[in-house]
Amino acid sequence: MTFLTDLTARRGFLLLSGGALLTIAGCSTTRPKPPVTAGATDETAGALPLVNALRAKHKLGSLSASKATAQAAQEQAVRMARAGEMKHLIGFGDDFGTRMRRNDVPLPAAENIASGQKSVTEAVEAWINSKKHLENMLGPYNYVGVAVARSSSDMRAYWAMVLSA
Repeated sequence: MTFLTDLTARRGFLLLSGGALLTIAGCSTTRPKPPVTAGATDETAGALPLVNALRAKHKLGSLSASKATAQAAQEQAVRMARAGEMKHLIGFGDDFGTRMRRNDVPLPAAENIASGQKSVTEAVEAWINSKKHLENMLGPYNYVGVAVARSSSDMRAYWAMVLSA
């Protein structure tokens, strides 16, 4: 084999190898992990009449329950309960927008969180008594989901509400 033929054969092999790697890489999926919702309770049915009564007092339209907002609320409640912290952002690389997209929540969206309340009524009342949370509940949203999860260490309740367009 001449040097030129050998060089051409090597280039062909490298090109084919690279193509195979590109093909294999193209077949892999980079979908985000599904949300962890095990251990959370969907409390949307209990919260919905309370939130809609509040919105009616302010001459706003009613919200509806949605699977996406309920799942996003469950995910956030579980995350807080596992961390033992009431925070919107937990851990390195946490991102509200990514969590909403992972749960197929239509944007814009908002999130209310609470901790320690013993019932959905208490959680909603706490949000009503907080200016920023109240603004979220009176915002231009169509859907709501509410969930609670308990910390395994002390059984503290962590509440999350997700509102979306």
